[in-house]
Amino acid sequence: MERFINCVYKIVFGRTLAVVLMIALQILVLVGSFTYLGIKYPFVWEAMNFLGGVVIIYIINRDEPPEFKLSWIIPLCLFPVFGALIYVFIMGNFGGIGLKKKLGRRVRETEGMLTRSEETEAAIQKCPEVFKGFAHYMENSAGFPVYHNSVARYYPLGEDKFADLIVELKKAEKYIFLEYFIIERGIMWDTVLDILKEKVKEGVEVRVMYDGMCSILLLPYNYPKELERFGIRAKMFAPIVPFLSTTQNNRDHRKIVVIDGKVAFTGGVNLADEYINQVERFGHWKDVAVKITGDAVRSFTIMYLQMWNVSEQGSENYEAYVKNIVYEEPLYHDGFVIPYGETPTRSTEVGKTVYQSMINGSAKYVHIMTPYFIVGREFLDCMRYAAHRGVEVAMILPRIPDKKVVYYIARTFYPELLQAGIKVYEYTPGFVHAKIFVSDDQCATVGTINLDYRSFYHHFECGAYFYDNSVVAKVEEDFQDTLLKCQEVTMDYYKKIPLYQKLIGRVSKLIAPLL
Repeated sequence: MERFINCVYKIVFGRTLAVVLMIALQILVLVGSFTYLGIKYPFVWEAMNFLGGVVIIYIINRDEPPEFKLSWIIPLCLFPVFGALIYVFIMGNFGGIGLKKKLGRRVRETEGMLTRSEETEAAIQKCPEVFKGFAHYMENSAGFPVYHNSVARYYPLGEDKFADLIVELKKAEKYIFLEYFIIERGIMWDTVLDILKEKVKEGVEVRVMYDGMCSILLLPYNYPKELERFGIRAKMFAPIVPFLSTTQNNRDHRKIVVIDGKVAFTGGVNLADEYINQVERFGHWKDVAVKITGDAVRSFTIMYLQMWNVSEQGSENYEAYVKNIVYEEPLYHDGFVIPYGETPTRSTEVGKTVYQSMINGSAKYVHIMTPYFIVGREFLDCMRYAAHRGVEVAMILPRIPDKKVVYYIARTFYPELLQAGIKVYEYTPGFVHAKIFVSDDQCATVGTINLDYRSFYHHFECGAYFYDNSVVAKVEEDFQDTLLKCQEVTMDYYKKIPLYQKLIGRVSKLIAPLL
């Protein structure tokens, strides 16, 4: 209740209300202007109706999922004038052109810095053809190489990751990079911040970057300046501004920590107290993370620096952060690790491809944990085909949701999943925020990518793929342990879901790609 009151206070008396009102005012001005022009000059209205028809033809012929097309065609048919204007504005993504150009420049600056070693290449050649092909795609199409001499540790809860993160941060000698979707003041962030302050005094370079959505409710708009007073370089990615802009749809959903180029963390855990169950928002918060040590950290370092420099002038000395990395103890080979990123500025859908490749390559089982399930027909067919092949496809979703409409949409898929033989479970103690896939005791992935359109198409995301690695067994063990706290979904269970929830879910599903 106290948290709710604080949120309301921030909205009413903070910058948030001004931003919302300014954007709403701009929308009203645009709508009012075209309405006035349509009344005074009828040919304008006719021209806009014609544009709506042209846009529909264009949408039908676009190379994109049919769900995207349907989500736009319905409002275009109902409101051809305003629907066409909104489509041109959003899908034209004029604000994103600059972002794409800037990020593309940083990617070009780092070309050649991420390559597999000869030793790794030799090891890959001994692997099955399926993994060889996947490795080839990840390096040559997605730009993320395979690493052989790296080790990893899996954390089945956010509090497990937090405890080890504190230990690793205190070891830092050269630099600490943090990139998070959410940072909120409390036990977790305050503890981390105290360590960062001390490290700055020791001469360690510290950079903190978080998504601009935090400025709406969680942090003051000038919080980066507060951090800079402690010697911490800080910035918001894509700050929320009171102007209509399509770039505000592209959020930095990544969770990355890089320490001295030796250690990296990723997973679903943000820097806020609910992620370590210090406060309760939606029951028990089930989240996971992974720590990587070794050469694979290089990819996370480069990903971080690319994003950091999107809003910077000049060039970064990337080599200074990835060369001459010395480990206290020699690393041993523990299978293969592929850190990877997802970005809305390019057409390659890396995150979705990683997930689909695991489903398509499975022979025995594929187990999934995800907070959201809003997928297209292509992805759903991929899962159903695996189940029809005799593969055990099982998925854990939350019982207590953080976003009710999204939760209702996910439940509309239950009949189709169950009819295909896919097992669905709900985590009864609370909310599942983990994003994991594990298959055949052979491969697994841990990261930030949800099974929804936002993660697949709109957000900046990241993850780590493991093959023939000891982490795979840990992920599967966690899945089985979590099952013990779940209720299996059956058709009888689905029939008891309140009718209003089913109706809200099915109606909202029409515009699911736009949510």
